[in-house]
Amino acid sequence: MDLALAARAEFPWAANVPEAIFLNDVLPYGVLDEPRDPWRRELMELCRPLVATSKTASEAAQAINREFFQQIGLHYNTSRERANQSYQESKRSGKASCTGLSIALVNACRAVGIPARAVGTPNWTKKQGNHTWVEVWDGDWHFCGADEYDAAGLDRGWFVGDAADALVGDPRHGIFASSWKREGAHFPLAWAPKDTTVAAVEVTARYARSTPKSAEAASPQVFLRVFDSRGGARLAASVELVDSAGRSVSSVTTRAGTSDLNDMPSFSLERDRGYTLLVRQGGETRAARLEPRADGRETVELIWSELEPGTVDDRAAETLGARNAFTVMALERLKALGTERAAELEARSITLGDKTLRWLEKPFGDAPEGERSLWISMHGGGGAPPEVNDQQWQNQIKLYDAPPGAGGLYVAPRAPTDTWNLWHEAHIDALFSRLIEDYVALRGVDPDRVYLLGYSAGGDGVWQLAPRMADRFAAAAMMAGHPNEASLLGLRNLPFAILMGGDDKAYDRNKIARERAEQLDALRSADPKGYEHFVRIYDGLGHWMQKQDAEALPWLNGHRRNPWPRKVVWYQDDVVHERFYWLGREPGVARAGETIVAEVDGRTIRVTTNGAKGIVLWLSDELVPLDEKLSVELDGVRARGPIPRDEKVMQQSLDQRFDPQLAATARLALGG
Repeated sequence: MDLALAARAEFPWAANVPEAIFLNDVLPYGVLDEPRDPWRRELMELCRPLVATSKTASEAAQAINREFFQQIGLHYNTSRERANQSYQESKRSGKASCTGLSIALVNACRAVGIPARAVGTPNWTKKQGNHTWVEVWDGDWHFCGADEYDAAGLDRGWFVGDAADALVGDPRHGIFASSWKREGAHFPLAWAPKDTTVAAVEVTARYARSTPKSAEAASPQVFLRVFDSRGGARLAASVELVDSAGRSVSSVTTRAGTSDLNDMPSFSLERDRGYTLLVRQGGETRAARLEPRADGRETVELIWSELEPGTVDDRAAETLGARNAFTVMALERLKALGTERAAELEARSITLGDKTLRWLEKPFGDAPEGERSLWISMHGGGGAPPEVNDQQWQNQIKLYDAPPGAGGLYVAPRAPTDTWNLWHEAHIDALFSRLIEDYVALRGVDPDRVYLLGYSAGGDGVWQLAPRMADRFAAAAMMAGHPNEASLLGLRNLPFAILMGGDDKAYDRNKIARERAEQLDALRSADPKGYEHFVRIYDGLGHWMQKQDAEALPWLNGHRRNPWPRKVVWYQDDVVHERFYWLGREPGVARAGETIVAEVDGRTIRVTTNGAKGIVLWLSDELVPLDEKLSVELDGVRARGPIPRDEKVMQQSLDQRFDPQLAATARLALGG
């Protein structure tokens, strides 16, 4: 008790812990039913330097989770003596289950005054196995996996999707947090299922989807583990799912080493169809047949030593090999970005050259990692003192609420300058590209669900940025802005909204908005598959539209980016780019005012340049079948085809920008 009280007096976050939480989640010496041993003094001395620079309980918990397990040499291992080891038992062996790791992390947090508790489920709803993790209190409860540090922050983990399927009120498939005080529920001990002595509170509702998915309606799902031999070690293998026609459906990489046993990648299948799993490891491919199970979910354990050599025809092998190589490269690039970019994302500050972009963030609904949307919302102001633009920035983060189903993150960046053209100076393009890449790589954003919007001077920026960066966004909305000289041609594949007060007469904004709407009508009429748009001119309203413009957000959210449109219209604005969808330019040759039109017609790609040089095609099987005979025409002259896949191109494409959906597997340079 003396040490717990000393921690409360020493560490800044501990003083603000409510009495009831301190007594229940800091003071107790036990977490679950593990053997009791004296840990508080040792862990206080060990963790004090780890949290020395932390200002909040969340920062301190992150610091401990990042360093603590490395320092004591303790990691996940299925050969641990038992699941519910105490901290001292786990430390002696260097091996622990997810429960043992969680007990150790809870103890370490409590030792420095951070309220902490173990959280777990006795059985996942859609796959076999239990799991235990940790929650820490910092004004509210936040979760993390023990010895699973994530630089992007708390409330992240491989188990988030599984936890979202938990069932409220179900003792088998619910989620429970340990408690010293008895509050009616008990913690489900997977190693002692009849033991009800460990108190708990049910917290399923905090993790589960608000509307559970119907098990009957859900696609069959297979979770995968690969072992080198029966009873042997797990392998990190690339596994490709191939349908009965030999087409690649998806690919994953299985977990090994210190990853939790229940951290398993999965495939979604179609009912009544047969599949082949191609398993690649150490340069060798082996195969296994797979039939979806009637009840819709299954955990499959593949034994490498018992698998047959992989058999696919040569064409499919080339396609699958390219996809497999790309998967490995993407994972390696993702890992590198996690190290390179974590600090700037945590600081919400990106610096390129002499310009710095800062931003505010708020949740915009909820979605699992990999499916989150990103809403970039630009503030007004410009040509004003910094404090005026700062106020506009602070207003922008509060301006809009999440439309139904948004499921993502809303960010309001602060313009790097205070000039009149806040958002269409040349540095913005690179800063926004970096911002999007960071959120895709580190925050689980789907690159096909990135939206751009802005008000007033922010609307000016939408007019400019949306056409020249259309390949980065799913849709864009301009609120009360002025286009200046911006062209509409690049909006061919980007749904675009115009919202303007009918009495917003300054700089003829209302008049020009109507003119641009008519231009989009004409473009749409001439090209019916392109230039989708949404226009609202609010009669009687001035520059402030009284939030009626918020109606654009559900419209935006109804769109997803098509990264491989069959027709591209590329107009080079005064800020030139070297990549736009699947079109590219050789370095240094693009000039403002150039227009390139490219279109896929069957097995022919036609490119019209009006004399522009240094044209590059970045291609993928998502656009054209690369293993079939292709014809490429440049300004009416046949260039060449077919086009081979190239691993160097895949790597180059990923290095250009981390956008896996738009990454190319082949590159073809046209003309001079």
